[in-house]
Amino acid sequence: MKTESEKFDLQSYMTKGVERVVTDAVKATLKNPRESAFMLKFAAASKAASKKRKLSEDSGEHIPPFLIASITSSCNLHCAGCYSRGIDSCCDEKPRDQLNAQEWNKVFLEAEDIGISFIFLAGGEPLIRRDVIEQAAAHPKILFPIITNGTLLDKYIDTLDKNRNLVPVISIEGGRAKTDARRGEGMYKVIEDRMDILNEKGIAFGASITVTKENLNEVYSEDFLKNLSGRGCKLVIFIEYVPVEKGTENLAPTDTERELMEKLILDRRQKFENMLMIEFPGSEKNYGGCFAAGRGFFHINSRGGAEPCPFSPYSDVNVRNMTLKEAMKSPLFIALKSGGILADDHDGGCVLYQKREQVEKLLKS
Repeated sequence: MKTESEKFDLQSYMTKGVERVVTDAVKATLKNPRESAFMLKFAAASKAASKKRKLSEDSGEHIPPFLIASITSSCNLHCAGCYSRGIDSCCDEKPRDQLNAQEWNKVFLEAEDIGISFIFLAGGEPLIRRDVIEQAAAHPKILFPIITNGTLLDKYIDTLDKNRNLVPVISIEGGRAKTDARRGEGMYKVIEDRMDILNEKGIAFGASITVTKENLNEVYSEDFLKNLSGRGCKLVIFIEYVPVEKGTENLAPTDTERELMEKLILDRRQKFENMLMIEFPGSEKNYGGCFAAGRGFFHINSRGGAEPCPFSPYSDVNVRNMTLKEAMKSPLFIALKSGGILADDHDGGCVLYQKREQVEKLLKS
């Protein structure tokens, strides 16, 4: 008998989801001729990529449309509650053995070839790796949202202006008080200044928001979103807080908050049609469980290890010595998708983080 996860038409859901994201992105950039022209070209490329994934699906091979690539483990900030530092995947020093620019370019080439349309560049602070950013710029058929703290953006204005497939997504926690409390005194002003520069240049950018019980009402408020929109923001990614630090479990949204978030985002999408809004992980119960481990995306760490997701730093394969397709067939990924863990009930924003002991057992088996 098929499980609920298997009954769910994942390929159809992902295709429709990508189409909605691209359509909304085109709408959001209509008033900006350069951005709109690029998004229309990307829409055609995305449609072709969807056809590639459909052909693979018909042959019994599922290819996710999204990839998360942590291109460095280095970061120049120490944000409170940072999941990367909490799971020891982020540091101050330049890590040894991280993938070089040519190795990352190989990943990007393979991703384009098999139909992956979106690669989120993360870290650490990804703008530390200009060499990798320049490699990504050479792949206009892939959209690269860059999850950044914003401190180095002023050094990339010309690069972003020339390469519209690079979309900076600046981390912000709400207003000045909450942003400075988590990211450091004065960071809200830095973020405001960077957004204003990008807006003046007509460069599309987004905002990444870690949602907790403490800032939920503020970051979903019309006033906050109106301020982002007025500064030129075209994309908002709401990410549920994962309590990687002991004593912060009470900050993670529960089912009660998630129900509220679902209602709010539906309303805000209607009121702010000029902004694309995405929730992560979103309502997993509606689509057969977590999208990690290759169902909708997977994560490559700075050393090339293929991991289920950034919150689940476990890997049994490395893209240095295999293709992306081979990496997606890792024993760990297969066990996670077939064993039911991805569809398990959980309290926080990441089932794999909460079930990490089970994931570790699978890795050792």
